[in-house]
Amino acid sequence: MRGGLATLLGREEDITVVGDVDFEGDVAPMAAELWPHVVVINTDYMVSQILPLVGELKARSPACAVLILADPSKRGMLPPRRRARNLSFVIKDAPVSLLAEGIRRVANGEQVIHPRLSAASLGTEKSVSTRELEVLGLVAEGESVADIARRLYLSLGTVRNHLSSVIMKTGARNRIDAIRIARKDGWLR
Repeated sequence: MRGGLATLLGREEDITVVGDVDFEGDVAPMAAELWPHVVVINTDYMVSQILPLVGELKARSPACAVLILADPSKRGMLPPRRRARNLSFVIKDAPVSLLAEGIRRVANGEQVIHPRLSAASLGTEKSVSTRELEVLGLVAEGESVADIARRLYLSLGTVRNHLSSVIMKTGARNRIDAIRIARKDGWLR
């Protein structure tokens, strides 16, 4: 899929694909070498899992913009309700013409958030918040409360509160049970 997307975008007259790297590869170092105007992130990771990469990318290539392809059916992939940290989001199944237009707009300094993603973000049921799912997802990856707090710029108490809240809202017995429930419901991978 990644190679196919690069090929389709490469057919656009005013878009040059300068690299194609797996999300778990060396995205930031490669971007620092290639100096792209826009990095398109196409992954199933949650936004909270993408943010550290974006931070590293911005540190190495401050002028580089980021466009994330997101699935509106996956809550952890929705744009954050509060500030989107100057990130842009387009739906994963968008036609290439829409994606290309999003890349052009982001390259010109605009922030793009596809309306379906905005609507999905606002319309999500209020039981478990995106932030709570982000925290739970990081716990599922083995991150400590302190690491999560540092990564998401939260206090230790806030991280613990999010964990307690998601455990209560999912009806879980503990963190492990909450992770199991969230994965079963498709909220976490």
